Amino acid sequence: MEKTTIKWVETLTTIPSPTGNTYEIINYIKKYLETLGYETKVNHKGSLIVTVKGTNHEQHRFVTAHVDTLSAMVRGIKPDGRLKLDLVGGFKYNAIEGEYCQIQTTHGKTYSGTILMHQTSVHVYKDAGTAERNQENMEVRIDEKVRSKEETEELGIQVGDFVSFDPRTEITKAGFIKSRHLDDKVSVAILLQLLTKLKKEQLSLPHTTHFFISNNEEIGYGGNSNINDKVVEYLAVDMGAMGDDQQTDEYSVSICVKDGSGPYHYELRKQLTELCEANQIPYQLDIYPYYGSDASAAMRAGADVKHALIGAGIDSSHAYERTHEESIVATEQLVEAYLFTKII
Repeated sequence: MEKTTIKWVETLTTIPSPTGNTYEIINYIKKYLETLGYETKVNHKGSLIVTVKGTNHEQHRFVTAHVDTLSAMVRGIKPDGRLKLDLVGGFKYNAIEGEYCQIQTTHGKTYSGTILMHQTSVHVYKDAGTAERNQENMEVRIDEKVRSKEETEELGIQVGDFVSFDPRTEITKAGFIKSRHLDDKVSVAILLQLLTKLKKEQLSLPHTTHFFISNNEEIGYGGNSNINDKVVEYLAVDMGAMGDDQQTDEYSVSICVKDGSGPYHYELRKQLTELCEANQIPYQLDIYPYYGSDASAAMRAGADVKHALIGAGIDSSHAYERTHEESIVATEQLVEAYLFTKII
């Protein structure tokens, strides 16, 4: 049975893919695309590239979404056998307090655990509610019978092992999708769905397009390499950030006009808004003040391209996130409309 975009989101969120250890999910996507008949390439950094030849082979497009997620690594093993953490990606400790997790060892074993404050018990610790959520106070309680550092080490757990957070993906009757890692597996799902449609319906794009599944976006350098010299436009499909003073919502596609790196390409942004208006796609224009994308990373690396950033509106970004199927549909419609227009 062919997957819908929402089903793709469900599937992708269940595959752990912490930044720095995305081999499993990249291989999963690679194998799927090859079953459709695509030729794939994995670069030295571990990102996946699929090039779809278009009618115009002189002006290319580069479209990216990232599959790596926020995570942590084992910073150390405490005397009682619990684990200290070091964060991977831009989030705060309070966003993962109480979360279930998996510890993936270098030797291929996986253990479950829970991320907790050391001072969790209100019956023991007076400062349970007020103690700072930081590296010193947060720890992983492993679901194994360990009482010492030595017993934890005997499990094969060591410094540098990856800690992935339980996504807890849920789709409600009202059409909401609640999960960790919607940033950016929603966008990867959209690209996979569109690549499937191109093959199934034997559609031809007006321009050769490089689809890039990035695996280092959360640490700032996912899609700033392997950009063909013929690439004119770079579209990052990521997420729209919601909050005070933001226009982005969970029911439309968000088009970023500026983030922490500066403004996005004005003419390309105007083209995207015109596509929304012509195709009756609900959209919002927005500024993301504390944000950087693979497109902005490419600009810092010196790419000579027009760059743009769009995405589904995601509530509570970098925590337990939520969006609505209407936002996913709007984003997918805009990406598809864009792919079938000619470069101006």
